[in-house]
Amino acid sequence: MKVDLHRKWLVTLTVMLSTVMASLDGSIVNVAMPVMRGSLGASTSEITWIATAYMLANVVIMPAIAFLGSRFGRCRYFFWSVVLFGMGSALCGLAWDMPTMIFSRVLQGIGGGALIPVSQAILRETFPAEEQGKAMGIYGMGVVLGPALGPTLGGWLTDHFSWPWIFYINVPFVLLNLFLIPVFLQDPPYLERTRGKIDAFGLALMAVGLSCLQIMLEKGQENDWFQSSFILKLALVSVFALALFVWWELKIDRPAVRLRVLRNVPLATGTTLGAFFGMGLFGCLFLLPLFIQQVRGYSAMDAGLAMLPRSLAMAVSMPFAGRIYNRAGPRKMITSGLVMAAFSFFLLGRLAPQTSVWNLFLPQVVQGIAFGLIFVSLSTASLMTVDRRDMTAATGLYNLVRIIFGSVGIAAAATLLNRYTVTARVGLVRNITAVSDTASSWLEGVKSSLVASGMDPVSAGTRALALLDAALNRQAAVMAYNRVFLDVALLFAACLPLVFLLRGGRPLEAGEKGIAGE
Repeated sequence: MKVDLHRKWLVTLTVMLSTVMASLDGSIVNVAMPVMRGSLGASTSEITWIATAYMLANVVIMPAIAFLGSRFGRCRYFFWSVVLFGMGSALCGLAWDMPTMIFSRVLQGIGGGALIPVSQAILRETFPAEEQGKAMGIYGMGVVLGPALGPTLGGWLTDHFSWPWIFYINVPFVLLNLFLIPVFLQDPPYLERTRGKIDAFGLALMAVGLSCLQIMLEKGQENDWFQSSFILKLALVSVFALALFVWWELKIDRPAVRLRVLRNVPLATGTTLGAFFGMGLFGCLFLLPLFIQQVRGYSAMDAGLAMLPRSLAMAVSMPFAGRIYNRAGPRKMITSGLVMAAFSFFLLGRLAPQTSVWNLFLPQVVQGIAFGLIFVSLSTASLMTVDRRDMTAATGLYNLVRIIFGSVGIAAAATLLNRYTVTARVGLVRNITAVSDTASSWLEGVKSSLVASGMDPVSAGTRALALLDAALNRQAAVMAYNRVFLDVALLFAACLPLVFLLRGGRPLEAGEKGIAGE
């Protein structure tokens, strides 16, 4: 689909509105959940379903967007996905109990799940070959900055208005989007409209397998993983359903999900690297605000503001990365990004209980630049040799894997943090005994200070022991954060050999065949 120069940026505005809305709503609810819990009468475990329901609907719909687009027309499907997202957003703001909220978030997620992959495919078609890096830089700003800025915006709206406004804020942008889509978007001439029998069996297997997998990842840590029969059953059903789904989709002539596009080596390599990138990105988005709030005692909104250096660095680096892509090539850019990302996590692995947000400035800036370089060049190189007829299917699978492994990253980070904290505390307690001079001196000093302030000696002794226990917990938590951040640094370093399987090149025109030979 070729677009005149004067229309190119209007097409970009149209699809980027959708991209930003969909990516923002994955994280904007996180800081509002404590307030929402009281309004909706939910328990702590129940309220997390607000986030889980949205991500679950996203994950289930993404692999099927190419099928749905070819069945109903891509622009028509895109338009009604925005309608569904807008209806879900309005209903979320009006929700009066948890069942209503979860239903509304599922509705919102089904609509939002199509917006990011379809927007990526449209941008790939809209920009000429020499500007593909620029297109992915623009796209990347919407996808990566949404989750980064969501907690800050959500905290501000909740504090200054009320929690329903984190959903109502979508409505005017949805209405603008619905006006722009029919005016500036059209189906590409090579889109093949499918008719006939629907692959219902494949769609059902995909829905069951991905739903069980996503719920397992979201609830695993909460239920002590495979010690829980619930989690074990989810894992078994997920493995069986997804294995049968892959076999079925590769067997039939007209599958609902075109898995054969992954025979394209750069796409398969880029999707694998995207999985590791998603683990690192979402794991860090989970860990660093947690450290700032739990160890340093910042509020949720202040923690969001403390994360701005990385967001701003990504915003600056992505357009720059898009401009230099044609000159530097994907291998040099992704290698540089992986090295910088590993270095930034190495710096984060040297935290201390007194670490301030200013000490986090340099690691976040380095990390933001690294993520910008990786995202733009990886998105461009992965899809460069994909046949345009397969572009929507390829973007759907590419984004699906990134999101699923983002959930894996969060689950792994939470599990490792918990286990490392327990291990670190055991080691610290072992060194604090009744005959330890350091511990005895510290306790006597604190007790004397408390007695001097007017507390009786018995209460002062009890209070001193409580303070020592809190100090141990805090130090153990910091040690655990350091170990997890170092693990992420090793993860990025381990990805370096995969970079050499990527290749540059020009985008394929309609009718040309990709490396897969399809």
